[in-house]
Amino acid sequence: MSSDRDVQLALRRQRLVMRSAQLRQTLAGQAEVLRAPLALADTARAGVQWLRQHPYALIGPVMLLAALRPARAMRWAGRLWRGWRTFRQTGRWLAAMQTQRR
Repeated sequence: MSSDRDVQLALRRQRLVMRSAQLRQTLAGQAEVLRAPLALADTARAGVQWLRQHPYALIGPVMLLAALRPARAMRWAGRLWRGWRTFRQTGRWLAAMQTQRR
């Protein structure tokens, strides 16, 4: 009796292992669609990380833009400032919403 149960368990285990392999292959095929967007996100993250390590790399292009196109530079500075303020206000608003939920 014990041997019948062992054989059944071994067969069930083998079926489960085969099913697991099949599911892994299916998941790998479906995840292939995400490869390009994730690679782009990795590249963007690496670029941001590099800029954080080398913040002075932005000074040259910004100064050149300010010297060649001062009106455009001021317009972009205003846009960036408004964007930063909006970002900060949204963060405060979301934090307040979270504390109200608790």
